[in-house]
Amino acid sequence: MTSAGAGRFAPSPSADLHIGNLRTAVLAWLFARSTGRRFLMRVEDLDDRTHADIADRQLADLAALGLSWDGPADRQTAHEQRYDAVVDTLNARGLLYECYCTRKDIAAAPRAPHAPEGAYPGTCRDLTQDEREARRQETQRPPALRLRTDTVECTVHDVLHGDYTGLVDDFVIRRGDGVPAYNLAVVVDDAASGVDQVVRGDDLLSSSPRQAYLARLLGHPEPVYAHVPLVLNSARARLAKRDGAVTLAEIGVPDALRQIADSLGYAAATVDGMLAEFDPQRLPRVPWVYRPR
Repeated sequence: MTSAGAGRFAPSPSADLHIGNLRTAVLAWLFARSTGRRFLMRVEDLDDRTHADIADRQLADLAALGLSWDGPADRQTAHEQRYDAVVDTLNARGLLYECYCTRKDIAAAPRAPHAPEGAYPGTCRDLTQDEREARRQETQRPPALRLRTDTVECTVHDVLHGDYTGLVDDFVIRRGDGVPAYNLAVVVDDAASGVDQVVRGDDLLSSSPRQAYLARLLGHPEPVYAHVPLVLNSARARLAKRDGAVTLAEIGVPDALRQIADSLGYAAATVDGMLAEFDPQRLPRVPWVYRPR
């Protein structure tokens, strides 16, 4: 047991939480509470596709499941100065550069031999001032800011996956529309909140090397990672609204808790009861295929 640090759940309020999101939230809570950590709630609402009313519904659903968190839910839109300060610091260190590439440009660009799939090809990395000005005139759009890294890969340790080595490259720190990129905001928010345990879906495992690299660069401690299996539909694709009764309003609290407990192999159908049975080493390592009852 430990009393230091915190775990967290960080939903993006673009749609109501489905049973897969709810299951991940329960697991994040179980990991935190079983290790004596605080449990924090963060609303990732920087994107203009998010909505305050959806955030309120998400928080209400999580509370209805029996999850509790320490302090009020934090909202990223309250901390834009925090992200700007880090961008300014990185820029002052000569670690950022303007990038005018679209995703289509990146996909079509030639790559160095043996470059990892998806790696940024460095198109804008070493442009001269005149070349940057020409790109501004050509594209007529604000540039993104990329981090000038000194490696293409980084290794992190995950409680469920062991050592994982993934792509770093020169990733985006601030988007062209001025919004802090996900990888920046997550690292900055976790450090500011004392989060030292990150539990989330394993679709985000590939993001962790970039985030760990940035955390090290900023002098922040690297969190403990645990990326849990996703919930899939009967076609073994990502769960979505079209898959039937998937939200808490449709399933109902008792049935949702029972189904989550069953998927994890627990006898108890309350979060407190699940906590008494919780053992991370006994968690399923494969996706849960969800079929509405």
